[in-house]
Amino acid sequence: MKITKVLLFLFFLAIPVFRVWAQQGQPKPKGEKVELVRADALEGGVFNGREIRKLLGNVVFKQQDTYMYCDSAYQYADQNAMEAFSNVRITQGDSVTATSNTAYYDGDARRAKLRGNVVLQDSRMTLTTPNLDYDLDRKTAFYNEGGTIIDGTNNLTSQTGDYNTQTKMFHFTQNVVLTSPDYLITTNDLLYHTVTKIAYFNGPTNINGKDGKIYAEKGNYNTITKVSNFERNAKIETEKYLLGGDVLYYNQNTKYGQADGNVSMTSKTDNVIIKGQRAKYWQNTGRAEITGSPVLENIMENDTLYMSADILISEESKDTAKASMIYAYHEVRIFKTDLQGKCDSLTYNQKDSVIYMFTRPILWSDKNQLTAKHMQLFIRNKKLHTMKMYTDAFSVSEDTLKNYNQVKGRDMTAFFKNDAIRRVNVNGNSESIYYALEGDTAVTGMNRAICSDMMIQFMENKLQSISFLDKPVARFIPPHELSPEETRLDGYQWLIAEKPTREMVLGPRLPKKVVVKQPAAPAKTTPAKNAAKPTRKEQRQAKRAAKNASKAANGKKP
Repeated sequence: MKITKVLLFLFFLAIPVFRVWAQQGQPKPKGEKVELVRADALEGGVFNGREIRKLLGNVVFKQQDTYMYCDSAYQYADQNAMEAFSNVRITQGDSVTATSNTAYYDGDARRAKLRGNVVLQDSRMTLTTPNLDYDLDRKTAFYNEGGTIIDGTNNLTSQTGDYNTQTKMFHFTQNVVLTSPDYLITTNDLLYHTVTKIAYFNGPTNINGKDGKIYAEKGNYNTITKVSNFERNAKIETEKYLLGGDVLYYNQNTKYGQADGNVSMTSKTDNVIIKGQRAKYWQNTGRAEITGSPVLENIMENDTLYMSADILISEESKDTAKASMIYAYHEVRIFKTDLQGKCDSLTYNQKDSVIYMFTRPILWSDKNQLTAKHMQLFIRNKKLHTMKMYTDAFSVSEDTLKNYNQVKGRDMTAFFKNDAIRRVNVNGNSESIYYALEGDTAVTGMNRAICSDMMIQFMENKLQSISFLDKPVARFIPPHELSPEETRLDGYQWLIAEKPTREMVLGPRLPKKVVVKQPAAPAKTTPAKNAAKPTRKEQRQAKRAAKNASKAANGKKP
């Protein structure tokens, strides 16, 4: 009796172990059986060594919400699978329909392999491809022999792709082309949502449209709103400009684009490049604004002109008869190897190659400093040709002994050759101070002259000769008679400390500090003194002094 109880106890302990052994030895659970709904005729037989049922005429199978229709089929007796032939059609619920020439369906895995002239449709799109594999549980279709998707007004083709009929998301790879009424997109990696109509790409992508081209290596494009967001070497190219940046936004409907981070805007017609950290571009008006330490680069012969400001604005003219303009505002700096300058604001007429400088403009050419109320620079053949200085024009040049030769007048015109000053014409109320040197080592005196107009000749940026026009009054002052007052014309300033360097022009601009200005004290006024009219004797002395000044300017002793 005791032995029987022990055996029964051991038997109940062993039941769970037997269950585990049984489960481990069983195959995986099979899917729901594929049911034959109807067929016009049924035949039994053996196909490729396997027992089959051969079904003919108006064949219909069913599994869960999936139906398969065909003209004929083989149903395998030893597995939950079948092959369909001719006019094959598979439907899943009321959302997806696939047609093909033939198909193989695995009922356990719920996977269909459709072959020949495959068409997959849902309410959003139509996919055509030679062959297609479709996973009914995951609701994902895959092809690798080329496919075409028609999605309303959009047409997409690729070598390989997959489509999730539940999320409505396509993933295209290899030779992807998206054609819309406004753009042609080519890439090798594209995600496309058939509901939102948004294309997402990850890799080198080109978008060609009626108004220009777009390139980027990551981003998205909404085919309905025509709005694009791009990253990685993003560029917008129009007929005249190329706009690029780290991040780029573009609205095709409004023709507005914005670039951020390492922005560059290149003019194709005149070798002008503007760089900064942010750019806004209105394509309809041709206007672009660049901020974030913007710098303009104008490539000239064997040199480059750099210009920076707080903001640079480019206006592209739609009328060929009108000029395209570039505007620079606030703290403008210019650097070229042989020309530097600064002013508050500037405009550049690209058609006539004329630069206008406003509000305290200063230019340096070698050791020559030029100032006026405003200036015009004329560029020919990518070289500085002429400079016009209006109102209170003043020229200062430093000689080898650190003396400061000076010329002032109402207006001046400077002529350049190979970017070096060759001649300066002074018009109205002309005054000058020039030092006479002996062998560039000693001062022999100073010439001071007043007349209506002057003409100054230079050689290699050094004074060669000076001509006094229309009733000059001049005198030559020996070195021992020079006083500090005699060595400066009224309005003299030597502003070499403000001369921009290449680093200053290309470097980042610091944020502006707000300075609260104190009210200015009332200016003191002094009565004007009437200048006495020179006597005849003084006029004769002035003529002799003018001759001596001309000789000294030419390196001769007076």
